[in-house]
Amino acid sequence: MSDRSDSADSADRGRADRVAVTGTPGTGKSTATALLEDGYDVIHLNDRIKSDDDLWTERDDDRDTLVADLDAVAEELGDWSGVLDSHLAHRFDVDRVVVLRCHPEKIESRLEARGESPETAAENAESEALDVILSEAVAEHGAENVYEVDATDSDPEEVADAIRAAIDGEREPSAGTVNFIDYI
Repeated sequence: MSDRSDSADSADRGRADRVAVTGTPGTGKSTATALLEDGYDVIHLNDRIKSDDDLWTERDDDRDTLVADLDAVAEELGDWSGVLDSHLAHRFDVDRVVVLRCHPEKIESRLEARGESPETAAENAESEALDVILSEAVAEHGAENVYEVDATDSDPEEVADAIRAAIDGEREPSAGTVNFIDYI
């Protein structure tokens, strides 16, 4: 009987109009959301920010990154719908937030493999272990709108399927289900 109730609750959620797919750099957001482009409008926010000088305010030379102007980005997005892919996506007005998670050791090796400095890779790994993005997402949108997906041992299609389930209301919110504190 509880299975039926759970199914009814999930069905009542319906498809969300605006979904943030967020997470620490290196969790697999861009790879997974690229697999959603056939069924959803996907906005790869980091690419937009990098390509438009009006969407960032300064370059952080220590981290070799741009500092996004969140107000300018929100204005640029306008009345959007679809899937917003970025480690900043949870900072915008959305219906649901999918937080991709990945073991910090894997994040560190992925980031170093793509050319990030060991310091930047370690900083991001520590942020993942401390649930920084998850905490921000829950504070901004409430635990009832946050869906955690552990991508550590999943292939990109499995991660994309989990994101689809969250978008389409076929999955229950799950903030606080992934724990990497053992890394610290």
